Amino acid sequence: MPRIRQADVDEVKARTNIADIIGERVALKPAGVGSMKGLCPFHDERSPSFNVRPQAGYYHCFGCGESGDVYSFLRAMDHLSFTEAVERLAAKIGYQLHYEDGGAAPETSGRSRLYQANSAAAEWFRGQLSSSEADAGRRFLGERGFDAGAAAHFGIGYAPKGWEHLRDALRSQGYTDEELAAAGLVSQGQRGVYDRFRGRVVWPIRDVTGQTIGFGARRLFDDDKGPKYLNTPETAIYKKAQVLYGLDLAKKPISRTRRVVVVEGYTDVMACHLAGVTTAIATCGTAFGSDHISVLRRVMGDDSTAGEVIFTFDPDAAGQKAALRAFGEEKRFAAQTYVAVASENLDPCDLRLAHGDAAVRALIEAKTPMFEFAMDQRLAGFDLSTVEGRIGALRAAAPILAEIRDAALRPGSTRVLARPLGEDRAEVTREVERAARAPRRGEGDRARPRAPEPDVAAPTRVTLASLPRGVDVGLERDALMGILQYGHALEAAEVDAALALPMLHPALDAVRQAVVAAGDRTRVGWASGAVDATREPYRSLAAELLTARFPALTEEEARASARALCQRLRLRALDREKNELLGRVQRVAPDSDEGREVRVRLRDLDQRRRALADAQ
Repeated sequence: MPRIRQADVDEVKARTNIADIIGERVALKPAGVGSMKGLCPFHDERSPSFNVRPQAGYYHCFGCGESGDVYSFLRAMDHLSFTEAVERLAAKIGYQLHYEDGGAAPETSGRSRLYQANSAAAEWFRGQLSSSEADAGRRFLGERGFDAGAAAHFGIGYAPKGWEHLRDALRSQGYTDEELAAAGLVSQGQRGVYDRFRGRVVWPIRDVTGQTIGFGARRLFDDDKGPKYLNTPETAIYKKAQVLYGLDLAKKPISRTRRVVVVEGYTDVMACHLAGVTTAIATCGTAFGSDHISVLRRVMGDDSTAGEVIFTFDPDAAGQKAALRAFGEEKRFAAQTYVAVASENLDPCDLRLAHGDAAVRALIEAKTPMFEFAMDQRLAGFDLSTVEGRIGALRAAAPILAEIRDAALRPGSTRVLARPLGEDRAEVTREVERAARAPRRGEGDRARPRAPEPDVAAPTRVTLASLPRGVDVGLERDALMGILQYGHALEAAEVDAALALPMLHPALDAVRQAVVAAGDRTRVGWASGAVDATREPYRSLAAELLTARFPALTEEEARASARALCQRLRLRALDREKNELLGRVQRVAPDSDEGREVRVRLRDLDQRRRALADAQ
């Protein structure tokens, strides 16, 4: 594949705000001057350690050590090649790329083609919804309260009956049968490939960035013997355990309000959004699980109990089972979790149809804490009219209360449990405390001492936390931090003079050498280049210096502080040289040539030091 010209690679990066790209997946909050912070998308964490520095175009996680620029982020998150990452960003900002052979952009391959094929299919399905054959589809939507505007907002389309309509349409656009099969748009039969979706209403399923990655399709005709709902199969870009329908539309409201509403189907998502509950999302043909939680936590910025996660479930047995399964996972959230079930056994779509938008909003506001719902389900299995039933119910429900994270909720929860049992609140509290002390399921194995493992030297990753304490190390650390983050805004001569001085700590000196080698600090991306060029095992330290919070309240204050730190490095070097000369002058005759030379150098050092100090 022809290489993209380096000038274009640099230009696309310079025109792209890395915080916008990462912010499509991670809720970022201000974390000091010129820095942002969120939950790391590369590992599961309870509090944010993922830092983004937009001005430098760089990110770094202080927890797992992942770092890089906007291209490396896209490559890691979406498994793209470098060329594909550049091409995606260029298309996003409308920039025309040039290639080294002077030709036009080549046809992309692999994952990019899968995205393109799904996007083309979504556009084709949307067009089919206005066809005469799609009357059944339009009627299905209308009966559920969705007009043409709603269909357009959610990109709903129609897959016509027949075996080859979509295949032929996309073949005419240059897609091969192999690409369509890899995208999950066609299936393989004895006579060749045929359309996977036929005679159905089709919902495009998009990732958090808004790219179409698959489809969900609802059966319309009695002669269709397939499942009621048919989804795209697992592909290189569609992983149902990680996909949440509607998240592309809901992510901004979720991030802003720190509330998410989990419903059960596509029409429920539509009903909620149209009723004003724009934080609604749904899974796609699979149970709500840990991967979904990880995605939502990053979008919510879920690092405290301030957020809310509200599950809506059908009130039937399957819905109750799903609710209890969700309760088993809810501890992964820092946010408080709730359940909302309509009193008339209606899901959000039917509720909106029967009682209007306000009823949907009221359903969400009338939420019940998840632990109360789970507790009620446990109690339902016991005969509370008998002593044995009440004792069994208490023992079954106490572990639920013991797992409540917010200590402020526990006293009230014991009252809630004591009421139907007719038990003394103190007895309920004692049983909850016993449950809290008991080992959790699966913890027994972890509690057993492990056999000693053979000593294996783990690679050492030098970080800010591993640096020794001390005045000299602190000065060198802060000066490098200031130079990496604000070196472009300082006088080059002052920074060069500071960087010319070797640092006492070897790890910090390794970073200094990479910064010196980076050259022109006014060039876009120079700091991230210096980090990438830092030799191991010091690269993580360089990344942390670039992305750590610099102690300043404003940009102006930060620049002044960085300049002062550079001057302090130079003053320190002058002081060390002066101390050496003072020791030397004691060892030579005052009237000797060497003695006179040392005294002249001392006077010169004093003058240079005064001039530098006066310039601060």
